[in-house]
Amino acid sequence: MSTPALIHPVILCGGSGTRLWPVSRKQKPKPFLPLIGKRTLFQQAVARVTGSGRFAPPIVVAGAQHCGLIEDQLSGVPDYRLIVEPEGKNTAPAIAVAAARLPSDAIMLVCPSDHHIADDDAFRRAALAAADLASEDWMVSFGIAPERPETGYGYLHRGKRLADGFQIAEFVEKPDLATAKAYLASGEYSWNGGIFAFRAGALLNELNAHRPAMAQAVAAAVAAGREEGARFHPQAEAFGEIDGESIDYAVMENTDRAAMVPVDMGWSDIGNWAALHDALGAGGEADRSVKRDELGNVTRGKADLDKTCRNVLAVSDGPRISAIGVEDVCIVVADGEVLVTTREGAQRVGKLPGASQQ
Repeated sequence: MSTPALIHPVILCGGSGTRLWPVSRKQKPKPFLPLIGKRTLFQQAVARVTGSGRFAPPIVVAGAQHCGLIEDQLSGVPDYRLIVEPEGKNTAPAIAVAAARLPSDAIMLVCPSDHHIADDDAFRRAALAAADLASEDWMVSFGIAPERPETGYGYLHRGKRLADGFQIAEFVEKPDLATAKAYLASGEYSWNGGIFAFRAGALLNELNAHRPAMAQAVAAAVAAGREEGARFHPQAEAFGEIDGESIDYAVMENTDRAAMVPVDMGWSDIGNWAALHDALGAGGEADRSVKRDELGNVTRGKADLDKTCRNVLAVSDGPRISAIGVEDVCIVVADGEVLVTTREGAQRVGKLPGASQQ
């Protein structure tokens, strides 16, 4: 019996996590913070794809400003590789550079560095199923089991059955609430969680077909790039010619080989304080600093919530938070800054002056 092919994890470290201000800052953004448990979201992402004979050492794609943080948090992880982007160009170029650095028959598993997954075993089972489909040149997305009629995520409409998943019949942008409720009731839709599997050569072929200028610029940047220990630097001039675009728009919504693997793994993108509230309330990694009650309140640090409080998140790195009679609110104290937002308003935190001027 032949040995199963290795899966090459590609972990994307981009963005500044401004919607989790004031805890997340440009110099130390969301992936590198211990938001759930004692390990950072990045460390948890790496741990999911290490320690198993099916996974090759991880490839991390990041900007130069975070390389020191990444290398510190990868201490003890052998043989990792770090691709240093000269500038942020969204996910399609980042993934394409990683693909160009791999053999054409290598199977890539592309994972964001800043998501929370409660069930690692379910994640790994889905990864194996996705890898099998990718080996047949399907462009594979994880289809996250929807837990509620969410209007903040894109959706995947399930199509024809495949051996290890389904074809994607349609990619759907963020819906309104009524449409999201209809998707949930139908049982035919999954959240698009931004986790993918590709054969490296097949992905580059698709990119050449649908975004030839990007494919050519990526090839030039890699060909003229330089090694520096575990780091690889694509050539800045060629990379700068790329028009940034997400992998969804550049490839997934154009290919006729789009597929999905459905998975229920306790996923959250931790996209704002309300999402973190939900994830902390559900449990996760053991963290004695987090306290929960039967009223939906979650606290970390010094916080006194009166019994009239409902569904409140209170997080402080020092000063005490005291609250009475409030509901559906997030209160955060960090680095001398104070944030108070409703759960509904949490999506707009990144637009505050403090978050944009950090």
